[in-house]
Amino acid sequence: MSEILPSARDGVDGRPSQAWLDRYAQSVMPTYGVPQRFLVRGEGSYVWDADGRRYLDLLAGIATNALGHAHPTLTGAVSAQLATLGHVSNFFATGPQVALAERLLDLLDAPDGSRVFFANSGAEANEGAFKIARRTGRPRILALEGAFHGRTLGALALTHRPAYREPFEPLPGGAEHLPFGDVEALRAAMADDVAAVVLETIQGESGVRPLPEGYLAAAREVTSAHGALLVVDEVQSGIGRTGQWFAHTRHGVVPDVVTLAKGLGGGIPIAAVVAFGSAATLLGAGQHGTTFGGNPVASAAALATLHVIERDDLLANVRAVGARLRDGVLAAGAPLVTGVTGEGLWLGAQLARPVAARLAAAALSAGFIVNAVTPDVVRLAPPLILTTDQADSFVAALPALIQQSTSDEAVR
Repeated sequence: MSEILPSARDGVDGRPSQAWLDRYAQSVMPTYGVPQRFLVRGEGSYVWDADGRRYLDLLAGIATNALGHAHPTLTGAVSAQLATLGHVSNFFATGPQVALAERLLDLLDAPDGSRVFFANSGAEANEGAFKIARRTGRPRILALEGAFHGRTLGALALTHRPAYREPFEPLPGGAEHLPFGDVEALRAAMADDVAAVVLETIQGESGVRPLPEGYLAAAREVTSAHGALLVVDEVQSGIGRTGQWFAHTRHGVVPDVVTLAKGLGGGIPIAAVVAFGSAATLLGAGQHGTTFGGNPVASAAALATLHVIERDDLLANVRAVGARLRDGVLAAGAPLVTGVTGEGLWLGAQLARPVAARLAAAALSAGFIVNAVTPDVVRLAPPLILTTDQADSFVAALPALIQQSTSDEAVR
């Protein structure tokens, strides 16, 4: 037990982090590259590394830690549930699982007959949606260029980026990718052999790129006309991230399937596939499953997360602080920052030059965690509890960070 947490005696030249990063390199598969820091604790919107340095977390575990770190309501709910009933498998039902399913159906204003399937991650949720689409008996599934729906084989078939797909081909067949935001291309591709159209309301991995106004409504129109499913991937955008419970609701569209994960558990792994109406009948007994999905602890975490978002009016906080952060980044970041896309506390700072990685590295050195999601976009997805003072601290630091990152570029 003494080696679970870093301590000063574990240091290399007085640097505890480096000792642990060396051990990481010898024991963990290198699928994520070299870790940027070795983190040991968090509180609110801040985290600390093993060397005692503090960072403002403006990424929240990639849009996951909705309530920040060590939120007392979340930690209390998880501890209480684990002390009562931890894991029982899906041969049995539990109160938290049923209550969470009911809560999600209520928040989505789902019609009668709708049902929820629980999983553990966004990729698994999209696998479930893929299998629902398969059960229609139709061979084709349409997704968009720039889409990211996960790294399992079914979800990867829906994902567009060749670097993710090509090492694992052949992938499950039938998935086609249409030009992003092109309604006419969507209309031309639609036919009665299409099982589903799968969309992110805002594409996260392509630079926080919202669908053009009217596209989601057009997708609903053409899928309804051809009897196909409309699947909305809210893995990153859902659970208050955009200042609404779900990003698609702003467009006045009712989908057939919604997938959720990331922020749902506030950092505890849980995901959900919510199938509306008759779509909920497509998967029968034994046709899908998971060992841990909807377990009591994860369900309790999700219920606590939803409760705090509602109790503390965090949707209003997301809208207010998100608008302030957007305006601040746009003003302080000029001329390098040419625009800011996204909604709420899910923003993409668009850069005039491909220096996002340098800017993210400069920010980390200065105590801010952001993400270079593409070469020319820096993604901000902080906890929903982010304060105006915390947002302002990043904005105040931004000009110096830009100068550092662009000066480095000029030297090289």
